[in-house]
Amino acid sequence: MGKQYLIDSNSVIDYLSGKLHVNGMTFMNQIINEIPTISVITKIEVLGYKTTNEATQLLESFIQDSIVVGLSEEIVDKTIEIRKMYNTKIPDSVIAATALVYNSILITRNLKDFQIIKGLECINPHAI
Repeated sequence: MGKQYLIDSNSVIDYLSGKLHVNGMTFMNQIINEIPTISVITKIEVLGYKTTNEATQLLESFIQDSIVVGLSEEIVDKTIEIRKMYNTKIPDSVIAATALVYNSILITRNLKDFQIIKGLECINPHAI
């Protein structure tokens, strides 16, 4: 596709549960068909809830097929900068920092919390 994308937790869940409309699913299929990239925070969030065995297997399979970006010093420093500037929650700050450090577009339905962060490009798969 040319562009790099980082997928937020809510978009992973919406995609895997089929909650996106046709255009959103088509867009996400293109991203997922390449190797999807997520933050370690997204891994923690999507695997940290009790679900059915079937849902857990689906989520674990998705995570195994993804690139999970951990916390490098650069991401930690950027997270601190974002927290100080925008007073965002730590998980959102880490996800935003990861997208910025990796020059990725963040795929999220939660535009409200991310659109205030300067330089962060976001796309809502529900609005495609």
